[in-house]
Amino acid sequence: MALITISGYPSSGKSQRAAQLKRHLGSRLADPSYTGPSLSVVLLSDDTLNIHRSFYNDSRSEKPARGTLFTAVQRNLAQNTIVIVDSLDYIKGFRYQMYCVAREIKVPVCAVYVLATPDLCKQWNSERTDGKAYAPETLANLLQRYEELSSMDVPADDFRRTITEGVVKPPNTGTQAVANAPTDALRTLEHTAASIVSALVSEQTNSGSLGGTTTITLSSTLKVRITPPPRDMALSELQRLKRQFVTLHKKAIMLGTTEKGVVDWSEQSAADKFVAYFEENIKQ
Repeated sequence: MALITISGYPSSGKSQRAAQLKRHLGSRLADPSYTGPSLSVVLLSDDTLNIHRSFYNDSRSEKPARGTLFTAVQRNLAQNTIVIVDSLDYIKGFRYQMYCVAREIKVPVCAVYVLATPDLCKQWNSERTDGKAYAPETLANLLQRYEELSSMDVPADDFRRTITEGVVKPPNTGTQAVANAPTDALRTLEHTAASIVSALVSEQTNSGSLGGTTTITLSSTLKVRITPPPRDMALSELQRLKRQFVTLHKKAIMLGTTEKGVVDWSEQSAADKFVAYFEENIKQ
């Protein structure tokens, strides 16, 4: 239903605010006067995911810690769940990753910015006795590297309205799931194009020349109509067109495609694609 990120300096009181927000939302959802959809509230934090503060002492251990948090966000975010992310979230790129996940699932996003001065954060960190304090040099480094919220991070003045009525931006190309081609698509494409080339060479040899629209039978179920030029075509020329055609479509097959709708990689579709490419690129 919504993604709420808690951002601010380390040891600024983010975890306390996150816990208060979870209790507040939980009580509102449990109130008898509440008539909205059935929702659950999930709080994800370094503590709930067993990420120790020492993981932020160096980048080698910090990277998998962020990966653990990101995986948990992907696993829990859903249309019937409000996910509160209480972590450092000091890197804009990481916040953008979570933002993209929310856009893909089509849920509202908002951010809570907890304000505290660096000196106050250092004081509160030094006074902790629960074993969850940052090493002084780690805290100083994190304070220096913190990246302020940008326009991408949507502040929320009214949590309930933002969560239940917030504008949900549609997924863009970068967040859309890629439609993968069948595993045999490349083989089908190459085989079909090669069959048409062979049929053209055979027809040209048997009839002496080509010209005008010709129907080529590739199998009992596959026929194509093609218009070759009124001249002899060299085998090397036809093979060059075939290679160019396959190369043109190979990237879409290997990496997937963002075309809308279902992309057809059947023999008939491959044949039609090659005929269109042939007629457009063959020299008359």
